[in-house]
Amino acid sequence: MATTDIRRPPAPGRIALYVTLSVVALLMVLPFLWMVITSLKTPQEIASEHTGLLPAHWDFGNYVDAFRAAPFATYARNSFVIALSHTVLNVVFASMAGYALARIRFRGSEFLFYCFVGALMIPTYTKVLPEFLIVRFMPFAGGNDLFGQGGSGWLDTWWALIVPGAVTPFAVFLFRQFYLDLPVELEEAARLDGLGEFRIYARIMTPQVKPALTTVALLTFESSWNNFLWPLLVTRTDSLRVIQVGLSVFKTENGTQWHFLMAGTTLATLPMVLLFLVGQRYFVQGFAHTGLK
Repeated sequence: MATTDIRRPPAPGRIALYVTLSVVALLMVLPFLWMVITSLKTPQEIASEHTGLLPAHWDFGNYVDAFRAAPFATYARNSFVIALSHTVLNVVFASMAGYALARIRFRGSEFLFYCFVGALMIPTYTKVLPEFLIVRFMPFAGGNDLFGQGGSGWLDTWWALIVPGAVTPFAVFLFRQFYLDLPVELEEAARLDGLGEFRIYARIMTPQVKPALTTVALLTFESSWNNFLWPLLVTRTDSLRVIQVGLSVFKTENGTQWHFLMAGTTLATLPMVLLFLVGQRYFVQGFAHTGLK
């Protein structure tokens, strides 16, 4: 006798949840839609009091003119190089530190872990001035002597853009949580096969924490790509400016060129949207796993 597939209607609570999530998602997407739509309007239409939601004339030339107004190709290249460098350094060194704190027992490991947890509580902007002074008075760099005097240190160099913030406490904490959750039998079997500690970390344990790798990579790339204050402080020439600093050329004392600013911001946002769409599954898993231990 054939069985009939009887599907129960969704519960009222589930319907309310879907409606709430849909409304929240719409509220999150609206600013991005407004940004894209504004980037396709003419300056006259943006300044008009009677402008509609959609452009009366779709001006795709704003994107071309925005690129011509400033060396955005250089800015985008600099942002990509810095973000990629931060991502690689953070994934490699933070995963090593997280593995050591989770799987290797040594004196002071708990104290070191609590130091990383404490570092998570320090606001980012309180670290800007100390980091700037370290970069400015770096010994034997930029004409400085042993005591960091006489020159400019690492200011206006790639070192200042890449070295500070290359490894984050959050990444170390996240990797430690993932490594703690892996079974001990994996490393015991690897040791019986004669593998050293580094090979156990690189070949056995790290491939098991792909959600952590993806989460750290995405967050690091996003944070570095969108960084504005630090590159603004440590660079003076256009050859080292980043895309977020480059967008400020459209905001002057005489007003803001909204059509160019929105076009440039749309182009600056696009890489992060694509990266999230590619790695969203591992990204969500990484955040869901963070608080398990």
